[in-house]
Amino acid sequence: MAEDQSADVAGLMEEVGRKARASAELLALAPSKAKDAALLAAAMTLRANVDDILDANARDMAFGREKGLTAAMLDRLALDEERIEGIAKGLEAVAALKDPVGDIMADWERPNGLRIERVRVPLGVIGVIYESRPNVTADAGALCLKAGNAAILRGGSESFHSSHAIHDCLVEGLSAAGLPEAAIQLVPTRDRAAVGEMLRGLGGRLDVIVPRGGRGLIERVQTEARVPVFAHLDGVCHVYVDGAADLDMARDIVVNAKMRRTGICGSAETVLVDRACAGTHLRPIIEALLEKGCEVRGDDTVRAEVSAAKQASEDDWYTEYLDAIIAIKVVNGVSEAIEHIGKYGSHHTDAIVTSDEKTAEKFLNEVDSAIVLHNASTQFADGGEFGMGAEIGIATGRFHARGPVGVEQLTSFKYVVRGKGQTRP
Repeated sequence: MAEDQSADVAGLMEEVGRKARASAELLALAPSKAKDAALLAAAMTLRANVDDILDANARDMAFGREKGLTAAMLDRLALDEERIEGIAKGLEAVAALKDPVGDIMADWERPNGLRIERVRVPLGVIGVIYESRPNVTADAGALCLKAGNAAILRGGSESFHSSHAIHDCLVEGLSAAGLPEAAIQLVPTRDRAAVGEMLRGLGGRLDVIVPRGGRGLIERVQTEARVPVFAHLDGVCHVYVDGAADLDMARDIVVNAKMRRTGICGSAETVLVDRACAGTHLRPIIEALLEKGCEVRGDDTVRAEVSAAKQASEDDWYTEYLDAIIAIKVVNGVSEAIEHIGKYGSHHTDAIVTSDEKTAEKFLNEVDSAIVLHNASTQFADGGEFGMGAEIGIATGRFHARGPVGVEQLTSFKYVVRGKGQTRP
């Protein structure tokens, strides 16, 4: 799709919103087979159009380099045949999920004979504003569709061509399944004014906004949005290595949590090491990170142990690097680790490595984060890894959705009450 050069962004977005609302009314009643057929057809179309998608991505990568994107951002933007196949498989995984719409969450009967059901229903029209990652176009569109919602997608300017190439495949899938093509719309302009229109709610036609991107984007959305927001600001994720941790396991988990992909929100940014095992565990963990090319910033104990470590500042404990940099601190046991995470963390994802079940349960119960793990890498903070097929993002708030936002989190509910002529006295 070519970029719409119309100066009337407000009018353009009003039309996008109108089409989305009309599509949402149809999708709320669409059968599961039609939604699944659309997703499977889109996956086939993606595979058939790999070359076109790669050509579009090459244009975006060139634009990103000219724009001065960081290595982490370029990694998020880049597509290859393997990643495109992963996107196609993600569409198939979402199609294979149970349709949440119409699911009876609970039911009961009152003494007066009324039968009450709590039933899942779509949210309506969901706006997704994201940066860099063109795969979000497919993930978000698929999840919204599966949950019976219309989607308005606004990708970043750097992923404009890639996102449109992927979106074209989604539209073909919708058309093949007999569903409205406007069920998944991609904002056809790079003009930032389009974001402002979405934040104002498109005249009441937008029900929820999900932002995925850097702090600047998230803060703007949370500050300006006039509709509910599912979001997180930062992924300041921790791995706590307890005194009862197996060394080999701890080393493997820390290296994976940081270095598998440094630019994702589930990447570990701080490692906390129990003083009880610092003498045996600290140096091997640091050396393994350094060997992988990771810059280590640490407290005085860390620097005394390994001279290659740099001095950590107070700001480092708050920082989401999204790069091959990690902060390491020695703490006095699990309680101090929990205290540190509570002060410096972002309520995203935090892990403990230990063979002591009691200590693990204390950590899992007391760390107030959307995702907590025991003896596993923080890189598992992903809807696909949770069996959700995909995710729109990781929500760190406390209302409605928390953690990976998948199909169930993209629904609300209503109460269905069945009677036999009862009236209230």
